[in-house]
Amino acid sequence: MPLDPRSAAWLAMLHRIDAPRLHELPVEVARRSFYKLMFAYRGEPEAVAAVEELQLMRREHAGGPLAARLYRPSLEAGLPVILWLHGGGWTLGDVAAYDAWCRALANATGMAVVALDYRLAPEHQFPAAVDDAWFALRWLVREAQGLALDSDHLVVAGDSAGGNLAAVLALKARDGGGPAIRQQVLIYPATDLLSEFESGRRYGAGHFLERETMAWFHHQYFARGIEKQDWRASPALAASHANLPPALVITAECDPLADDGARYAERLQAAGVPVQYSEYAGMVHGFVTMFSLFEEARATLNEISRALKGPDWREA
Repeated sequence: MPLDPRSAAWLAMLHRIDAPRLHELPVEVARRSFYKLMFAYRGEPEAVAAVEELQLMRREHAGGPLAARLYRPSLEAGLPVILWLHGGGWTLGDVAAYDAWCRALANATGMAVVALDYRLAPEHQFPAAVDDAWFALRWLVREAQGLALDSDHLVVAGDSAGGNLAAVLALKARDGGGPAIRQQVLIYPATDLLSEFESGRRYGAGHFLERETMAWFHHQYFARGIEKQDWRASPALAASHANLPPALVITAECDPLADDGARYAERLQAAGVPVQYSEYAGMVHGFVTMFSLFEEARATLNEISRALKGPDWREA
């Protein structure tokens, strides 16, 4: 299917205004540009019952405290919880940029959402983001009772680079004997940083997420190219994908990462993991946070909500 007309019109608008591509900008400027883009198309942020700023204190390793934001759709005690890991190529993005998405996610699912501000590259290169996400997962389980959250019903989720981190957490938790994760939600995840996919060739130019931009992200995140072979960078390369939590994998058809996400869903399914897979026709990378442009953004929330309320994990 060709580009959805709304995707095509949006891309044409970006072309008309001759907006520089992210990889053509200094990192700090790219971060501001990314935030403005997220803000422009987020729609009206939804009200939630409560929002709380968190400081995740740690002594285990350098890096100081981590910031996170807790969204509660209700004041009910014992809410199940989603650890949300934002996208941005491990280089861009933060909790503020994803505020509208996290509010909507909490309301749609009826679950609390903890959005993490993990350290960004190039100041903090691989595996800093992995280390931060792993610390946050264990911290959340440890502090859940004090936060009136139910860590027995814990989901890891993220988009793009955040989807990469969520997939890595599922593997680390399995191999490390926990924490127990009930489901993983991977939205156009980057899972294999070594392979070249047909969707990368087909949609890697002129479809918002550029192949050159992805190469720039890799340059920021990795001190050495060989690190991409590490399963913590490329979770598709893990020795086994058996005994992982059920997965919902969502991709956009006109996205360089479409085939990457599809192949990862196939890997999980072949290893016996329950998988739900959806490709949104005519959509481009980033569509799920663009509520003012695409009704499909709301459709993804509804799909996530249905998946998380299904029998695969909530009945236990």
